[in-house]
Amino acid sequence: MKSYNKIVFLLSLAGLLFSGYLSTIKLFTSTCIFNEPCPYFLGYPACFFGFGMFLIIFSSATLGLLKKIPEIITAKIIVVISILGILFAGYFTVPEIGKLISGINNGYTLGLPTCAYGLIFYILLFSISISYINKNS
Repeated sequence: MKSYNKIVFLLSLAGLLFSGYLSTIKLFTSTCIFNEPCPYFLGYPACFFGFGMFLIIFSSATLGLLKKIPEIITAKIIVVISILGILFAGYFTVPEIGKLISGINNGYTLGLPTCAYGLIFYILLFSISISYINKNS
């Protein structure tokens, strides 16, 4: 199913570019983009971990697109990593969304915390991949 490979490739590329941009800004300027609070995990910026997870997903999607690994294996890898991404990004996003709902506005330039956008990408990748697995198992 070529459309599955193309969709996950494009979504993972978008996630990789977004998290890569956030990570690059943090690495070279020591500030978080968009004047947001910068969440840390194990002493490192959360965007670094997001970049790592998107890199794994992107690599798997690329290998699947190039037919180096079977699509079903690509989908299973993406499901596992996207679950980790959902838990990780959700851990940082839920408290911030709670603050927004309570009326505490942290001045998010994009309307939501950047972790929320990573969470959206992980949920999309998970949903598409689990759907693919269910149809092809």
